[in-house]
Amino acid sequence: MQNSKSVGDETEVAALHELVSHGYRVSIPFGDNDKYDLVVDDGETLYRVQCKTAWKNKPRTIRFNTHSQTTRDGEYHETTYEEEIDAFFVRYPETETFYWIPIADATTQKMELRFEADIDHPSINWASAFEFSGVIV
Repeated sequence: MQNSKSVGDETEVAALHELVSHGYRVSIPFGDNDKYDLVVDDGETLYRVQCKTAWKNKPRTIRFNTHSQTTRDGEYHETTYEEEIDAFFVRYPETETFYWIPIADATTQKMELRFEADIDHPSINWASAFEFSGVIV
């Protein structure tokens, strides 16, 4: 079993490859202290992007954390990314699918993306609405 740092590193490398292969210029901030992992340039706008790895949550949903977790001086801390990033770029390793989620559309703490449901409800975050097709929306 891989540790969470290795999983995160794999997601960042895969995200970098995905974005560059679609023609975006991508910069990597120096050091590990920034809230964002990548800076994505679409030719007009720079996006501060936090890469996340999703996991299967329920039979028809995946989930990822929309907060960071750290331990300082023996105490556990969670912080959100509000006003610190512009988007999450989420990788679901099981299918190697990516999702571009603007911070304004993200929920706090954890976010579920649903593939299908028996009902259509306004609170459902449909995976298809965020699936990355090569265009930042």
